[in-house]
Amino acid sequence: MSFDTGLLALDLLGVFFFAVSGSLLAARKRFDVVGSVLLACLVSLGGGVVRDVILGVHLPSAFGQPVYLVPAILAAALVYILFNSVQRFTSLLTLFDAGGLALFCISGTLKAISLGANPVAAVLLGVTTAVGGGVLRDITANEVPALFDAREIYALPAFCGATLTALVWHLGWFNPVSGLTIAALVFAFRVTAWRRHWYIPLAVHGWHRPGT
Repeated sequence: MSFDTGLLALDLLGVFFFAVSGSLLAARKRFDVVGSVLLACLVSLGGGVVRDVILGVHLPSAFGQPVYLVPAILAAALVYILFNSVQRFTSLLTLFDAGGLALFCISGTLKAISLGANPVAAVLLGVTTAVGGGVLRDITANEVPALFDAREIYALPAFCGATLTALVWHLGWFNPVSGLTIAALVFAFRVTAWRRHWYIPLAVHGWHRPGT
C-alpha cells in the first residue's frame, strides 16, 4: 500500500468515526435528517479543511475528492436507521469521537509532514485536524466544546498522538503497526480520562470547578 493510499484510508476512517458522533448529537438534539448530514459533514471534514487552508492547499481534500462525503453520508444513514436501538448506550458519542480524534491526529500530522511542514508545525496541524471538527460540531449544536470544557481532557490526547506520530516518522519507524498502536494509545487515553474524570489544572491557581 502506497503512502497516499494509506493516508486516504486513515482519513476516511476518521471521517466515518467523527461523522457518527455528529449524527448522534444531531439525533439527541432532534435535528432533522438534513441537519444530521450537515452536522456529520461539519465535524468530520471541518478540521481537515482548516488544516489544508493553513498549509496552502489549493483545493482542500474534502472538496477535491468527493469520496470524503461517502463516510459522512453513510454515518448519518446508519444513525437514522439504528438510533432507536442504540440510544441507550450513552457513551457511544464519546467513543466514536475518541476514535475520530485518534485517527485524525495521526493523519493530520502525516499530511502536514508530506507537504513539507516542520515537526512542530506538523504536530500543531495534527492537533488542529483532530479537534477542529469537534469544536465546530459542538458550537453548531449549542454545546460547550469539549476542547474548552474544564471537565474534559480533549486536546491533550491529540497532542500526544501527533507528537508520537511526528517522532516515529522522523525516526523512520512509522508503519501500519506503529500507526495503529499510536491510535490505540490516543483512544485509550481519551476514553480513560473521560471515564475516570481526569482533569488538568484550571487557568488560574486556586480556582475550583463548579460543584467541587
